[in-house]
Amino acid sequence: MPFSNYFEHFTVLDYLSNALDILLVWFVFYKILMIIRGTKAVQLVKGIFVIIVVRGLSGLFGLDTLSWIMEQALTWGFLAVIIIFQPEVRRALEQLGRGGFFSRNVMQEDQEQRDLIEALTKSVSYMAKRRIGALISLEKETGMNEYIETGIPLHASITSELLINIFIPNTPLHDGAVIIQRKQIAAAACYLPLSESPFISKELGTRHRAALGISEVTDSITIIVSEETGAVSVTKNGDLFRDLSSEEFEQLLAHELLKTESDSLNRWIWRGRRSNG
Repeated sequence: MPFSNYFEHFTVLDYLSNALDILLVWFVFYKILMIIRGTKAVQLVKGIFVIIVVRGLSGLFGLDTLSWIMEQALTWGFLAVIIIFQPEVRRALEQLGRGGFFSRNVMQEDQEQRDLIEALTKSVSYMAKRRIGALISLEKETGMNEYIETGIPLHASITSELLINIFIPNTPLHDGAVIIQRKQIAAAACYLPLSESPFISKELGTRHRAALGISEVTDSITIIVSEETGAVSVTKNGDLFRDLSSEEFEQLLAHELLKTESDSLNRWIWRGRRSNG
């Protein structure tokens, strides 16, 4: 068949079906990446990519032994992936069974965010009044499993009562940070990297330096309650929002988690609450 006549056998329906096929494959891969985001499986994907590249290059240059080794790695690696990353596979299948793999209940997610804001506002207000030191970090797009692994795993539902109890002085979990991941308390007593910025005020302690440090390497939102003064602060993207009232704190969380706009929020930002330490 002449090449010029090849495309004459394709109908509009064929083009549409091919486009739909490509979009569906892209969507499935996108959802898989969202599921493994922030887990060790991300490193696995990078490793598989390297193996595929080496396999292609070894075949191109006639490196038969290396090509055979890479072929075996790809052949048996699939079984190893299922065994090693069983929790991630189970979570993906659970989302598929709930219908959450291809759809997202926006109203339910919005309500979950509001419940999170309410629990955080209530617990932070309680601890601030009693000068109970606290450090709480909320994971966003950048995975925080590296820091979660340094603490004590909880995987508990988020309630104000649990958050307060964690930070009660002289309890096993009070020293360190709580990390919230995927609408649950992933771990407590976690170690966060300290900021090395020379511009941080000398009056700020280790909690503030840790909060600024994690905000410099991730896009997380981190909440600090000062043990000395009871002041509430928040860090994000290397910025420190200091001495927030309960209303301002709640507005900031709503602005970040619900993407709401607030005139009063803008006012206190421009009033000088925003700084890098």
